[in-house]
Amino acid sequence: MRTDVTQSLDIELPLFAFSHCRDVVAAVTQAGGMGVLGAAWMTPEELDMSIEWIENEVGGKPFGVDLVFPGTAMDDEKTPDEYLAAIPERYLAFVKDMLDQGGLSDLTPEDRDAYMIENAKKMAMTNRKSHEQLDVTLARDSVSLIVGALGVTPDWVVEKAHSRNVQVGALVGSARHAVKQREAGVDLLVAQGTEAGGSVGTVASMVLWPQVVEAAAGVPVLAAGGVSRGSHILAALSLGCQGVWTGSLWLGTAESELSQEMRERLFAAESEDALLARVMTGKPGRMLRTKYVDSWQAPGAPELLTWPMQSILNGYSYRRAERARNLDYWTYAVGQVVGDMKGHTTVKREIERMLNEYGDALEHLQKVTDFD
Repeated sequence: MRTDVTQSLDIELPLFAFSHCRDVVAAVTQAGGMGVLGAAWMTPEELDMSIEWIENEVGGKPFGVDLVFPGTAMDDEKTPDEYLAAIPERYLAFVKDMLDQGGLSDLTPEDRDAYMIENAKKMAMTNRKSHEQLDVTLARDSVSLIVGALGVTPDWVVEKAHSRNVQVGALVGSARHAVKQREAGVDLLVAQGTEAGGSVGTVASMVLWPQVVEAAAGVPVLAAGGVSRGSHILAALSLGCQGVWTGSLWLGTAESELSQEMRERLFAAESEDALLARVMTGKPGRMLRTKYVDSWQAPGAPELLTWPMQSILNGYSYRRAERARNLDYWTYAVGQVVGDMKGHTTVKREIERMLNEYGDALEHLQKVTDFD
């Protein structure tokens, strides 16, 4: 399973694991793949501490960091208070009424506003914050890959990363996006089908992957969206990809940051329960269907806010749902592979399972293509 990507990044397996949890990142990296820390919402200080912790765990093995690089001008950026003020009062009233009817205890107005301001500091992505996060990341020799999402990778990101011999990757949801990212000078493309969790496009993986490989014109491509089995890895490689990018798969592992209650929710879900909606961020994304998601999509619900205001507003619901331990009124970004996640496991067991399945799928393919 050695590919150009494994050789250029000096890893053993063409298996990339996106996770907000540093424990997952470390475990996949230790197993020979490449963990990629989802750090977009971290403060620079939190990011620095997380990278240092992973470094100490992986013993010099390379890993990656995923960030968001907004295209807004510095003069247009708002303070957390300004973002909070941009949320109409009727939206807060809509969420409050929904949670009150669900029987969830409320916060005091002071606690609510304090929490939402703190949430705004995390959710409001600015160029200043992105510069600081990138500088923190590139100060560490162990990070060998920076991955960006939500738009064409800016020139300054590519230039800074390449000056430190760090590769740059970008998530894409169409061949058109792939061309733009290739022209921006990225080293790696992640072709993410609509089956994936979180922010996604509308093209299914089996259609998207070969389209992006063609549009990439030699830039290595990782297959993402619905990858949870060894046969998926074989399919991705056969379609011209250099490896796979996984995310939802790790949410049910012991290393995951999710609560026991949320993991049980995922284990009980089927693939059809991973819905495409704009509830979490204001942008299209795939998430677990809950009463909270249904309420926002019901007739009479207010039109969803744009990003990052929708994400900031959601912090109020998250806080109340967390305190009440009532996950009916919260959700989580997850892909359609949730239907394959049926019980407690570990990162090591999942990797072993996929490698065994890959071997079985390859053996089957060899049998059915042996015409002698």
